[in-house]
Amino acid sequence: MDIVLGRIAVGAAVVLGLLQAACSPVGVAAGAGATAGVAAAQDRGISGAIADSDIRVQINHLWLQEDEEMYRKVSLQVQEGRVLVTGVVPSEEMRSDAVRLAWQADGVKEVINEVEVSKGGGIEDFARDTWISAQLKSKLLFDGDVSSINYSVETVNGVIYLLGVAQTQAELDRVLNHARNLAHVRKVVSYVRVKNAAEAGAAPGEGTT
Repeated sequence: MDIVLGRIAVGAAVVLGLLQAACSPVGVAAGAGATAGVAAAQDRGISGAIADSDIRVQINHLWLQEDEEMYRKVSLQVQEGRVLVTGVVPSEEMRSDAVRLAWQADGVKEVINEVEVSKGGGIEDFARDTWISAQLKSKLLFDGDVSSINYSVETVNGVIYLLGVAQTQAELDRVLNHARNLAHVRKVVSYVRVKNAAEAGAAPGEGTT
């Protein structure tokens, strides 16, 4: 319930910010421009970012309607219609339901199931995973040889899951090295698509390190 309330609070804060900005045409223009600028800088472009955001909203809505516990325990990343589902749930049934519902969203091209069935960890594990994700995002952001905006990061029980688009294999290797060298990381699972390889007709890169 705390996580649900937290998400609601974040959403309320965003809405409040938009309402406040509405009082200022300059504020609206700046906010819209910043959002559009981020989307345009991504390989998927503005239309792709909007489509992926819509998929995320649909799936979260389906999960919440189905089971509040599922909504709290399962997370997703979306890139180019590819949905990576992660988290720790108490039963195989909930795991299957989460994936089944993800496929129901319009625009989904692929659902990658990395949901674990376990009793799950506590607050300490959650804090550690949050720290790992924050550290990796920071390293990617300040690495001039990495287009960090094209990567999505999620950490579950010390396992880092990567989704996105790498400009080259060399860039992806840098990202993987950053991830592997962080403290408390047990494993790195990559579902990152290498742009040049994809253009040459190769399948999206994926693997565990």
